[in-house]
Amino acid sequence: MTAKDILSLGKTIEECHPVATVESDMPVLEIIPRLLDTPMRELGVTEDGNPLGIIDQTSLLEGIGSMIASRDDCSVITVECQPEDYSASVLAHAVEDSDAHLVDLLSSPGEEGRIKVTLRVRHSDPSAAIRSLERYDFHVIEAHASGSDILESQIAAERLLSLQALMNV
Repeated sequence: MTAKDILSLGKTIEECHPVATVESDMPVLEIIPRLLDTPMRELGVTEDGNPLGIIDQTSLLEGIGSMIASRDDCSVITVECQPEDYSASVLAHAVEDSDAHLVDLLSSPGEEGRIKVTLRVRHSDPSAAIRSLERYDFHVIEAHASGSDILESQIAAERLLSLQALMNV
């Protein structure tokens, strides 16, 4: 996804007078820090020197949102590691060892020079992936199951049905 793909609808460069501009083929991940550095949170987009339009916070957020597929069967796990221990392939291998697919991987600076990595895994219960990541010596700092409220209510309903079946015997 590039700057050209996330133009704000209805805004023109002439109307907004942006402080900075970017080329239309700039990747969206490079646009984020540039947009945050502008006082009005607007960037002009040009192609071959010709103005195309504006990127603002809303259009950027919509663009990034379209890059992240919404899934009900995914969990989010955050791990920390030393920079020398970071390896996307090792993280992916650890997740796949738990019979889950790695859907997204985002890294960011952590505390005390460590790297914080947020993983979205295609499994509604992250416990198997957590155990696997810990076997690979990654420190899991948080995890969130998708639809955990729904999952817990389904488990409770199944237990009640089992109890009812036992009582009817």
